Amino acid sequence: MSYSDTIKSYIVREFVPDITTDDLADDYDLIANGVVDSLGLLRLISWLETTFSIPVDDIEINEQDFVTVTAICGFIDRAASTTDIAKAA
Repeated sequence: MSYSDTIKSYIVREFVPDITTDDLADDYDLIANGVVDSLGLLRLISWLETTFSIPVDDIEINEQDFVTVTAICGFIDRAASTTDIAKAA
């Protein structure tokens, strides 16, 4: 399973259970479209930290890192290149 598939599964399960992962495009704006709000963003970051062993405290993050599934995958790749994390995909 790829990062994208793992992330989509989580987002659908936690935020939009009435759709399937196939319905969620990688470039769909999760924030602008109200899928993820500020509390949801905190939940998503916490899940990423746990799932991908990302030490979020050690990485500079901003909202744009979580706008789309593609952006989240980029964040994970960036975290992997700047820290010694175990890739979990």
